[in-house]
Amino acid sequence: MLIQKKVLVTALLSGFAVLPSLAMAQAKGGNAELGFYAGASVGQSSTADCPGGGSCDDKDTAYRIFGGYKFHPNIAVEGGYAPLGETSSGAFKFESNAWDIVGVGSWPLGNNFSILGKLGFYNAEVKLSGPVSGKKTTTDLTYGIGGQYDFNRNLGLRLEWNRYSKVKGPDASAPGIVVTGGDTDIDVLSLGALWRF
Repeated sequence: MLIQKKVLVTALLSGFAVLPSLAMAQAKGGNAELGFYAGASVGQSSTADCPGGGSCDDKDTAYRIFGGYKFHPNIAVEGGYAPLGETSSGAFKFESNAWDIVGVGSWPLGNNFSILGKLGFYNAEVKLSGPVSGKKTTTDLTYGIGGQYDFNRNLGLRLEWNRYSKVKGPDASAPGIVVTGGDTDIDVLSLGALWRF
């Protein structure tokens, strides 16, 4: 598993290293869609496994605020912050949020539609509250797919699915209480808008 992560990290860093040369080559072509953009999305998060096992309320509202730079008609680098919602199990609540940086590949389908693929890293924090408390930070892979419709040169609308893989929950204990956080995947289905500058 460690070797796979190292290979993915190397591949991502190699891809990001190529982007400046692509940007320079594209800048000579004068593509109007290149440049900075910002946006926001809202949707529903779901947790694959309940922290500590058992049953739980594993769905909540999730948000994401993001910004990026499109270096090439098909390639952008994007960073964002996402409150991923809350999972509750009995008297315990696990609240998650994450920062991420991803490479975004887009492929036009015509009539202002395009499909998207995303791959990168996240840094998440999970806070436990209830009879005991604690927090845990995780850095791992995030990826997603989606579609985008561009109303004009500046405004676009996105529908996307993203996964934050192997998010770890905190372990905590008190007399008579033991909570084992474990790890889980958090999926987010969202609708968002972006604005190109």
